[in-house]
Amino acid sequence: MAASTYERLKLHITPEKFYVEACDDGADDVLIIDRVSTEVTLAVKKDVPPSAVTRPIFGILGTIHLVAGNYLIVITKKTKIGEFFNHVIWKATDFDILSYKKTMLHLTDIQLQDNKTFLAMLNHVLTVDGFYFSTTYDLTHTLQRLSNTSPEFQEMSLLERADQRFVWNGHLLRELSAQPEVHRFALPVLHGFITMHSCSINGKYFDWILISRRSCFRAGVRYYVRGIDSEGHAANFVETEQIVHYNGSKASFVQTRGSIPIFWSQRPNLKYKPLPQINKVANHMDGFQRHFDSQVIIYGKQVIINLVNQKGSEKPLEQSFATMVSSLGSGMIRYIAFDFHKECRNMRWDRLSILLDQVAEMQDELSYFLVDSAGKVATNQEGVFRSNCMDCLDRTNVIQSLLARRSLQAQLQRLGVLHVGQKLDEQDEFEKIYKNAWADNANACAKQYAGTGALKTDFTRTGKRTQLGLIMDGWNSLIRYYKNNFSDGFRQDSIDLFLGNYSVDELESHSPLSVPRDWKFLATLQKPLRGLLPVGQVT
Repeated sequence: MAASTYERLKLHITPEKFYVEACDDGADDVLIIDRVSTEVTLAVKKDVPPSAVTRPIFGILGTIHLVAGNYLIVITKKTKIGEFFNHVIWKATDFDILSYKKTMLHLTDIQLQDNKTFLAMLNHVLTVDGFYFSTTYDLTHTLQRLSNTSPEFQEMSLLERADQRFVWNGHLLRELSAQPEVHRFALPVLHGFITMHSCSINGKYFDWILISRRSCFRAGVRYYVRGIDSEGHAANFVETEQIVHYNGSKASFVQTRGSIPIFWSQRPNLKYKPLPQINKVANHMDGFQRHFDSQVIIYGKQVIINLVNQKGSEKPLEQSFATMVSSLGSGMIRYIAFDFHKECRNMRWDRLSILLDQVAEMQDELSYFLVDSAGKVATNQEGVFRSNCMDCLDRTNVIQSLLARRSLQAQLQRLGVLHVGQKLDEQDEFEKIYKNAWADNANACAKQYAGTGALKTDFTRTGKRTQLGLIMDGWNSLIRYYKNNFSDGFRQDSIDLFLGNYSVDELESHSPLSVPRDWKFLATLQKPLRGLLPVGQVT
């Protein structure tokens, strides 16, 4: 069983070394990390000294270099999310960051303070909910991608075969990834959202699963990371897959979301809604084409659903997006603009049916993935809906949940769970599960990008827009305003450090955290590293 990592581990600590012992049945492997030379080697259980201090751990997240030297990051607590085709899925809920160095006496006071700040940044990322893993299943790929693989792929380790877009600890695992013999200790971790439910309709039991995979390319927080980078990676890119498992048959429907894929920014400046700025000198078509070239290769046809306002400050972005699609002239890309706020004003959310009717034929054409209990592929999904609003959060999630329900209706009818003519939205018990799961997905994606729960989740949970929902949206909007202006600089720096977009160099002659600040806005008090990172990471 090549594609698995060790599930049960013990960490033995001595002043000179870390020993990570594999405790799975029949395992004799021990990973040794030298705390002085930082060398990583493989040994056996008899090599662990009896004097070592021992504790259980649930995975190695990886290693990172800070001012004081190297650190080992391990998973210390986990919660079972459920079982996925007999594979257990876990959420990592607590971590420990262990210094290779036994003392900090080699540091100056400034270095000590910097090291403390970098540790706070790592801890900040690790406290954001949504890190998932499995020791036996590849969570980074959709069912359709996994069905279309070679025997060589099946023999690869989980780390080697993972979709690197969704391995959030890829940078932290770089030392282990360079040594294939230790790959069973290297655990790829996903960031996003996973929920699983055992459901029943008409006395027929099926598993319903929702997975959102957040890309680690151009990752960041709301106002600091918008648009695309030169490689064509879009900000807040999330792949969401809805899965049904019934009587051995599996069905899947995949959608994506991502920032409007041109070069634009919207920096916090204490205004409630900063004006979006489209870069006037960048080669938009170059990045735009790179983005959609990769999307078409991975997913097939693209149906873009652009939900931004078609007037006011959002209008230039909508116009630019439409113009770029038209200029590209690809038969694989279709563009639909739907002014969500205009169409649904005065709480007329029933008008979302206008959009669903408009794309119904396209959705039937894109289809979904279905494999029967014998492993035979019945249908492939031929492309995806790529939805966006400004943040790719609130409006986007509402539309995605409606498209996913329509697909699920077709899947459950085909599988024989729903009778002919039966409507999914009339199944009260399942509808409650469905709506709450999609609202939880919205909250997870929003907290990871904007720092608060999602807006408009009253509609996702109940199918209605309510006055209480409006009040809660107002409250969350206020919290977003505060965080975007006064703490998101720190959040962005933390993500860049964690993902390796910024590397600590203890030989720097000055502290990177003591750069002269621009006092023009009070908001700049929050930004310890802004401007020091590579240009591609901060635009």
